Amino acid sequence: MGGTVASAAGILIGSGLLGFRRKEEMEGASIVIKKVDLMAEVKKYRKIDSHAHFGLAGATNLSNLNYADRLGIDRLVISKPMAPGSKGLPEEFRACNDAIISAVKQYPDRFFGQLTLNPTYRTESFEEIKRCVDHGFTGMKLYNHVKINSPLFYPIIEKFIDLKMIILMHSPIGKARIKYNPREPLNISIPEDFVDIAKRYPEAMFQFAHTAGGIDWEDACKALQHSPNVYVDLSGSNNIANMVEFALRYIGEDRLLFGCDSSFYQGVGHLISAKMTEAQRKKIFFENYNNILRKIGKHVD
Repeated sequence: MGGTVASAAGILIGSGLLGFRRKEEMEGASIVIKKVDLMAEVKKYRKIDSHAHFGLAGATNLSNLNYADRLGIDRLVISKPMAPGSKGLPEEFRACNDAIISAVKQYPDRFFGQLTLNPTYRTESFEEIKRCVDHGFTGMKLYNHVKINSPLFYPIIEKFIDLKMIILMHSPIGKARIKYNPREPLNISIPEDFVDIAKRYPEAMFQFAHTAGGIDWEDACKALQHSPNVYVDLSGSNNIANMVEFALRYIGEDRLLFGCDSSFYQGVGHLISAKMTEAQRKKIFFENYNNILRKIGKHVD
């Protein structure tokens, strides 16, 4: 992480290293380094992790909070979507939501819960929405059992418009990951599906998952640039130079969300190393998601 943030953190290099110079000009050249307390820079920003998990890839309450405390993350929005390839039965999504209910109950000042469901089971899904909202959940995270623009999903989206809650949907970022990663099933939602559903339901709020989690992030940002009700989270483990700046150009500072998807150091490092203003960093780290929570009175003071 330290290596990726050098330029943003203010390291100044002598002019002799900025271009090709004759050997005699290089002799005696000095490197001037401005010392920076990197962790102080990290911790000066309040943060809401908009894409966190519990019970996936070894993520536990304590491991999440351990990373959060190190990196100054105030709150984590946690979910436990059903595993890829699962049948998506009501008993499966109830069990996933039970785990999140327990985690939020144990750490109510640190976790926001997101429910999961399978819109194929309409009655059970609506029952689960009521149950989880009664437990203080603030949104929904789905994986792949139904595409985000499937008609089966319409009544669920309409309910979430009424609830003023955001819908986070997994995406493989772009079509190439579907082609080369057999883990991605046929029902996975691609950027064009988000564009389609966002146009149909302009009142809804959608969250496009992990820009740093696949190989077609440029394609995704270009596809979503004219969908104002689609937020884009920057979570993922890919450390690609200029990714955040590219997303800023096409998505804008008001629709980008900080998130880690369990890649905590990368999630924070992406934003600390990116070329942006301090005001933009504050928006993406904290303010944008807090404004989403404000719509339902769950914002962080």
